[in-house]
Amino acid sequence: MIHRVKKQNDIHQGKWNGLGGKFEPGETPEECVRREVQEEAGLRVKHLHLKGFLSFPKFANDEDWYAFVFVCDEFEGEIADSLEGNLAWIENDELLNLPLWEGDRLFLPLLDQPGFFSGKFVYEDGKLVEHQLICYPSG
Repeated sequence: MIHRVKKQNDIHQGKWNGLGGKFEPGETPEECVRREVQEEAGLRVKHLHLKGFLSFPKFANDEDWYAFVFVCDEFEGEIADSLEGNLAWIENDELLNLPLWEGDRLFLPLLDQPGFFSGKFVYEDGKLVEHQLICYPSG
């Protein structure tokens, strides 16, 4: 997880987030997450599981944001300093005690569950005003 405290005018300022970012032209979701984890944490992702897909209508600057949610269970390297915040390994039982986006509290527990999820999280002035979360069983 990354504690977003280093960038000026960061919409995530003060919150903890998973690693990630925007696609570069021509990237697949897997290529994007591998690049972002390397850039933000210095780690090389070896194995990924796609767990979910999220939409955030009009999240920032009236733009819709979309997120592919992956779990990485195998990587190489050592954590490096990040320009975006402070990196830390967080125990699962401590995760929901951190300052998180309200919607993150709803989908993060699903990362340890079998299956796939999709969701929509609508924020107004930084507050969650509407959400939908659908879980799909594995198999």
